[in-house]
Amino acid sequence: MRILFVLSRVPYPLEKGDKLRAFHLIRELSTNHEINLFCLADEKTHPEAEKQLKQYCSEIYIHRVPLFTRLFKLFISFFSPKPFQVEYFYSKGAQKKFDEFIEDHLPQHIFCQLIRTAEYVKKYSLIPKTLDYMDAFSIGMERMAEKAKWPLSSIMTEEFERLQKYEQSIASLFDHHLIISEQDKGCIKIKKHIDVLPNGIDPVFFQNITTTKHRDILFTGNMSYRPNVESAKFLVNEIMPLVWQKLPNAKVTLAGANPAQGVSALKSQKVEVTGWVDDISEVYHSSKVFVAPMLINSGLQNKLLEAMACEVPCITTSLANNALGARNGEHIRIGDSKEEIANEITSILSDEQLANALGKQGKEFVLGNYSWENEAKRLSQIMELTNI
Repeated sequence: MRILFVLSRVPYPLEKGDKLRAFHLIRELSTNHEINLFCLADEKTHPEAEKQLKQYCSEIYIHRVPLFTRLFKLFISFFSPKPFQVEYFYSKGAQKKFDEFIEDHLPQHIFCQLIRTAEYVKKYSLIPKTLDYMDAFSIGMERMAEKAKWPLSSIMTEEFERLQKYEQSIASLFDHHLIISEQDKGCIKIKKHIDVLPNGIDPVFFQNITTTKHRDILFTGNMSYRPNVESAKFLVNEIMPLVWQKLPNAKVTLAGANPAQGVSALKSQKVEVTGWVDDISEVYHSSKVFVAPMLINSGLQNKLLEAMACEVPCITTSLANNALGARNGEHIRIGDSKEEIANEITSILSDEQLANALGKQGKEFVLGNYSWENEAKRLSQIMELTNI
């Protein structure tokens, strides 16, 4: 089958969750299908991106959206009923190139990642289509609005309301609907069947890397993404003072691309802010405990899958674990307050036997439940239902 992937970002490098999900699904599906890729770019494309993607894609078109166009789209979005991010990623110039791409390559199935790309495929009613919502965007925006200050809270509330309406309105355009977890499926309000398609884990994280555990507490992610910024600040400013009362020499590593000013400001003798890391698996393997104190976002956290795959004992919140589905006390430790998370960190750092057991059981859980190969097979079966 000839599948056209339509993405709002170039899926390389893999520093964001949507890029990682798209890249691995493309890679796995390419073994049995012809993959063509149309993606938008609102930032400079990595010099290795096309080389990496051409291993799996027959044709690639990257449409760079100029800064002026993006700023203009943000302005007019205040006068549009569509979500800000849908307007931001849509342009007539990109639509024209997309239509030409369709004519040239005649896809048998269109896979749209995120509602941001849905506008481009509206006219193609005769081509079977799948929409990957990934997360319940609207609910994530609502949670961020609740914690933001005015006037940002007002803008986010408006975006939440627009997202909720748009998620419902575009559902009828697609034959299949995907979401990343049962938790998100329960949050999104559309009157269509939704298949849960979780993320997998790259086999590189299962490799045994011999390294000393020279890092104490680790948190990773795209450090410009608001939920990660808030989590990093919560970890350092609220949780760690309680840990330092008992373990004054414990140190934190915040590893991830594009650290926001609020993250960079956390840097100290006890807090390392790495920025982009070439080999994130080495960072996981060198850490004694991984903490993901996620408070406001939805979706399955790739960072938890990666850390558990590297046999690092993990601590997270109920919100994050609802999507993950690990058992508290067996595969992972759960804490929902700064006191609970601090106590779990102290326990694991103080008990090597506990840390080893939790790490091993977490890895076994990921091995048994999360595989890109298996999820791509399921996706292939879902799409082929409309291509028989």
